[in-house]
Amino acid sequence: MSKSYNIAVIPGDGTGPEVVAEGLKVLTATASMEKITLNFSHYDFGGDRYLKTGEVLPENAAEEMKKFDAIYLGAIGHPDVKPGILEKGILLKLRFDLDQYINLRPVKLYPNVETPLKDKGPEHIDYVVIRENTGDVYTGIGGVSMKGTPYEVAEQSMIYNRFQVERCLRWAFEYTKKRNKRKTLGLVGKTNVLTYVYDLWERAFHEIGQRDYPDIKRDYYHVDAACMWMVKSPEWFDVLVTGNMFGDIITDLGAITQGGMGIAAGGNINPEGVSMFEPIGGSAPKYTGKNVINPLAAICAGGMMLDILGEKKAADRIERGVIKVLEKDIQSLSAGHMGLSTTEVGDKVAAYVS
Repeated sequence: MSKSYNIAVIPGDGTGPEVVAEGLKVLTATASMEKITLNFSHYDFGGDRYLKTGEVLPENAAEEMKKFDAIYLGAIGHPDVKPGILEKGILLKLRFDLDQYINLRPVKLYPNVETPLKDKGPEHIDYVVIRENTGDVYTGIGGVSMKGTPYEVAEQSMIYNRFQVERCLRWAFEYTKKRNKRKTLGLVGKTNVLTYVYDLWERAFHEIGQRDYPDIKRDYYHVDAACMWMVKSPEWFDVLVTGNMFGDIITDLGAITQGGMGIAAGGNINPEGVSMFEPIGGSAPKYTGKNVINPLAAICAGGMMLDILGEKKAADRIERGVIKVLEKDIQSLSAGHMGLSTTEVGDKVAAYVS
């Protein structure tokens, strides 16, 4: 008997609907081959809705999303909406309300994709960053006083509790075990300066690792050193785990080394609830409607979604399709220079997964 999954689709802003359409095309073709049923329900959350109604998200949005097995997101960001309104009101709100406490970002260089790292190839760049997704300075705790005066004070606090840290670390250890590559988990922190927060992270990291995962090797990197080694020797890494702010920074550094935002996908994961999957590149409004945007990151996000849902064979099928289109058909990952249109890329990958 085939499995059935209900997926909430949020195409979002700019080129989001275009890349999501190609992702859905590939997901549908893959589901057919693997005898999986995918039921898609579309939602219009984004800039256009906000400009028409003044509402960023309906009050019941999070409860509505809990009815689904996963969320498939295109992009959030509208040129006519002040930065921060949609990002905080949709992306961050859904992450927090749905307790998506893991941000999963594979950093993998595919064949025939250019990297700015000299003499590095796919055999050197293949690791994963696990970012804690609900704590840190992103919680919004802080404030401003005497704003606009020479004495203005701004404060934003980095806050973690043991529960948040432990659940992220345990998931990271389990992921490293399941990945079964080098069985090495590296903690990225700043224990020499952030002596309270990252002391908590480091103590929990070693306590959990020593007690429950003795077969997983543990490394530690200061965040600045990690950035240097991500450029110089990315082959050192297997899985990295870190807090919200450091994770936000190093995952984008990782993305450019794997070929840029056009191939980078991410998952906001609640292992016990509803997770959300998205391309990382943003809404790219200047390319809207031109059929030139690269949809591969959205297609890869769909593959990640299937993998987290437990459909690894289907996810592997999509990855093989992406690799094949990169090897045979695409000239560049840059919008307008791929040698194919957005829809043609989707058509090719859908054909390759079938």
